[in-house]
Amino acid sequence: MRPRQAQVITKIFVLLIVAGVLLPVVYLLIRATEPGAGQLQQLVFRQHNRALLINTLLLALLVVICTQAIALPLAWLVTRTDVKWRRTITLLCVVPLAVPPYIMAYVFRALGGDYGTSAQLFGLATPTVSGLFGAVLALTLCHFPYLFLPIRAALLRGDPSLEEAARLLGCSRFSAFWRIVYPQLKPALSAGRLLIVLHVLADFGVVSLMRYDTFSSAIYTALFDRTYAAWLALLLLLVTTVILTIEYRLLRGLNLASGGGRLQAHPVRSPLGSWRFLAFTLVGGLLLLSVALPAVTVTFWLTKSTVASGIWLEMAVSLWHSLVASAPAALLTTIIAAPLAFVIVRMPSRFAQIAEAGSYIAYATPPLAFSLGLVFFSLKVEIFYKTLTLLILAYTLRYLAEALGPIKSHLQRATPTLEEAARTLGSSPANAFTRVTLPLTIGGILVSMAFVFLSVMKELPLALLLSPLDFNPLAINVWSYVDEAMFAEAAPFALVLVAVSGCFVGLLLTTEKKAIG
Repeated sequence: MRPRQAQVITKIFVLLIVAGVLLPVVYLLIRATEPGAGQLQQLVFRQHNRALLINTLLLALLVVICTQAIALPLAWLVTRTDVKWRRTITLLCVVPLAVPPYIMAYVFRALGGDYGTSAQLFGLATPTVSGLFGAVLALTLCHFPYLFLPIRAALLRGDPSLEEAARLLGCSRFSAFWRIVYPQLKPALSAGRLLIVLHVLADFGVVSLMRYDTFSSAIYTALFDRTYAAWLALLLLLVTTVILTIEYRLLRGLNLASGGGRLQAHPVRSPLGSWRFLAFTLVGGLLLLSVALPAVTVTFWLTKSTVASGIWLEMAVSLWHSLVASAPAALLTTIIAAPLAFVIVRMPSRFAQIAEAGSYIAYATPPLAFSLGLVFFSLKVEIFYKTLTLLILAYTLRYLAEALGPIKSHLQRATPTLEEAARTLGSSPANAFTRVTLPLTIGGILVSMAFVFLSVMKELPLALLLSPLDFNPLAINVWSYVDEAMFAEAAPFALVLVAVSGCFVGLLLTTEKKAIG
């Protein structure tokens, strides 16, 4: 590819990505500023908005605290102790990623009450889980692997000799961890916490099913008052931007380079001793809630769903709807991400940096705010409203950043010298790229396509606002039935979603294992 052609392609990508990201925000601003100044003041400074802000921030804070309290000890257990079956424990600690948060909410909603899972299986009627406690519980059990994986990777890549040197100088085990190891984990902790916060702020399924009011649930219930809904979306976007800015400033200038930095073949593992029983009890309790309970609950209600007339046919149609949206979105996203990743890695420029930043901004934008802006835009121009085309375009913009990561990683491994060697041996630029670079990056392209496909399958907020009429993918059916306490009817849809998400977990584990290796 010639430099001039690369510049043209890069500018096209910049314009498309920036337009796709900014158009929804622009139309949110247009819709939000339509009333007069007096009405705007009433909309923005409502007491209900302050309550929503407190609820949203409190939920995010508690989920971050709980996930870190779970993930950090677990990562330490499987990397720095002599615990048995550490590979099995690691696998089981990642399995909760296969359960979408709204399905975890379904599990706890279906558990309690006089006719819940517990009452029907064991004759024990437990209280129904809901509110802040239920939302924190469901989100924590689904999201702690997002912290566990980067912390585990950081501990495996770390240099235990620094900790050993601190111990030799008289530090206790806890002091050595706090002064030596914990500072080295800050990038991993920050990345995991930020990802969890973005998921919590974007979540709609859990908070709506748990009847806990946040900005996301309020946006959905305020759709008939479009001006107020636009203001709620902008306020949620503002909260997200402030959190991203704070996190960036905290990490700016952080330098944790050390003299080690390589993976040791035989890291020193501390004996658990008398703590072994407590460690296995805690791990067993966590896996019981995050893995066994969802499996038992979905299976139990699945046996009840056979009495529902036509539910299996509806499930098949719903699966088809999910596939019709997911497959084109995954293909289109990868088609855009592949050349963009090539330009970013091989021909870096300011335009390429802007395009990459735009893709991450779209990923960080709460999906309800993003989709609401697209609704206003499509209504204004009177095209694409409630069409499959608009839904696929929204998925593409939303998950472009997710597709960029694996492709960029594989391109960075495919050094340009290999392609230059092929050129020296007489191959044309196109032939050298096809025969040398493409085979080395095809793995990243396939991983990106799979990631986007499975993310779209589980996506709920975008599907709720942008899906065509009579278009009900799996995520919408699970949420709709659980919202009406129809747990048996929700079971087939939940089972298929969990099975598909399990493929994602397997792919994630394979990728993570290769990265650490």
